[in-house]
Amino acid sequence: MTSFSSLGVPAGITSALATLDITEPFPIQVKTLPDTLAGRDVLGRGQTGSGKTLAFAIPLVTRLASSGDANDGAARRGASGTRKPRGLVLAPTRELATQIDRTVAPLAEALGLRTTVIFGGVSQSRQEKALAAGVDIVIACPGRLEDLMKQGVVSLDQVTISVLDEADHMADLGFLPVVRRILDATPAGGQRLLFSATLDNGVDKLVNRYMQKPVTHSVDAPKAAVTTMEHHVFLAQDKEAKKLLINDLASGAGKRVLFTRTKHAAKKLAKVLTANGIPAVDLHGNLSQNARDRNLAEFSSGEVRVLVATDVAARGVHVDEVELVIHVDPPAEHKAYLHRSGRTARAGAEGTVVTLVLPEERSEVQKLLRAAGVKAPFTPVAPGSSEILDFVGEQAETVDPASRAAVQAAKAPQQGGGKSTGANAQRKRARRGGQGAGQGPKASGQGGEASQGKSASGDAGRGRRRDGAAPRGERTASGARGDRTPARGDRPARDRSAAPRGGSAPVWSSTTGGTSGGAYDAGARSGSRGGSAAGRPARSGPRRASAPASNARRGR
Repeated sequence: MTSFSSLGVPAGITSALATLDITEPFPIQVKTLPDTLAGRDVLGRGQTGSGKTLAFAIPLVTRLASSGDANDGAARRGASGTRKPRGLVLAPTRELATQIDRTVAPLAEALGLRTTVIFGGVSQSRQEKALAAGVDIVIACPGRLEDLMKQGVVSLDQVTISVLDEADHMADLGFLPVVRRILDATPAGGQRLLFSATLDNGVDKLVNRYMQKPVTHSVDAPKAAVTTMEHHVFLAQDKEAKKLLINDLASGAGKRVLFTRTKHAAKKLAKVLTANGIPAVDLHGNLSQNARDRNLAEFSSGEVRVLVATDVAARGVHVDEVELVIHVDPPAEHKAYLHRSGRTARAGAEGTVVTLVLPEERSEVQKLLRAAGVKAPFTPVAPGSSEILDFVGEQAETVDPASRAAVQAAKAPQQGGGKSTGANAQRKRARRGGQGAGQGPKASGQGGEASQGKSASGDAGRGRRRDGAAPRGERTASGARGDRTPARGDRPARDRSAAPRGGSAPVWSSTTGGTSGGAYDAGARSGSRGGSAAGRPARSGPRRASAPASNARRGR
């Protein structure tokens, strides 16, 4: 049996792997480690869950630690005297970047190296602080990393090892131009490692431009791992039957991941399952990073057994003991099917994959499975049938939706309790039924009755005007409003024949019937709508554009 030590992995790394219960290398690691540890450029292809991350993490950490003192060396320090990164890992999604860091960080720490993760969707202040403190390995998504490079926050001029993980997915997302700009910022001649489930969609261009005589290693074809996965296709009679089937399949006691095509569908399905007594969390691109982390933590810990996700979770999300993957909506392409299915049967474990198909989707799904190398019969099933119940096996106890809502509310950040004395904060407190707006000795910071909040009677808190009149808009005992303007019924009638305000000031009048042309004229404004100034006859006929006349007057 091949061991990590026999492949040239140093004792510090093997000890760190042993603490993680990793004692035997996977096939892709056995094939690639001799070349990667020797400093060669390597192309590695393996399915999701085949051990690609460790295949590049081990040589990355080992070679950086052996290339010199991790803490000294003026050549690799910036102007501030902090470490500059020497290792770079690029990943297409923040979930995958975070997953890679969880694998690399323990190995790096064992050899005195530092790592940090960079991705968008969150404030960059923490990332700036981590870079300013000095790091050896940067694990990043291309977009945010390029932003920090343009801002001068990070420099890649000391990077000696660059890794591209899931390069084909980066190509699908349109990241290749950014990836090229990032790799151009690294020194030429450094070691390049490229690992992916497939090597297509423009990945060959990166290989030809940046890799020197790369060695290619592939442990399997881009097909489904039929030896560890059990594939089923369930044919639902209609959409209503499909909804009931989803509920039946999600009711099992083990962890399961349900995939939908859209973010809205994922969010809605998670709510429906939770309302049916099956606690579920969603994972998609509309969630904030905190919400993603919180939902993944609940799923990973087993507090919630069902994760409803879009393809954002198809790569880079590793959760142990996922026994079932359900394609609620069949994916658009066979690669998405493989990556979705790869959330189960990881690291040699066994798992089951179910695809739910409507009659009108049958032909497309057949083509999809053929491209993915999956042979599975289309089995018509009915919700609640003995066949489905036997397939699901042990069912979990239902959870009262109200209890689930109470648990979520307890975890959510509590509102209120702030110390702001601003008017907006006071109004919010009043609406929440807590402290009255304006309670306290200095509610608004201005003092006086008028600055205090509304009282229960609505009178004391309003305050009186300095002239003794009622506040603006408030009716007095006589019924008149408390302002100096007389009521509408008490106002004198306007004398339309009187001279306009301003006396004989020039008045703008249109001579063309339009809105932009016209001339200044002295005299009174006509009281009638159709009249004009200076006694000119009223305009007749339709209004017309005045641009030609205006241009003519201006000599254009």
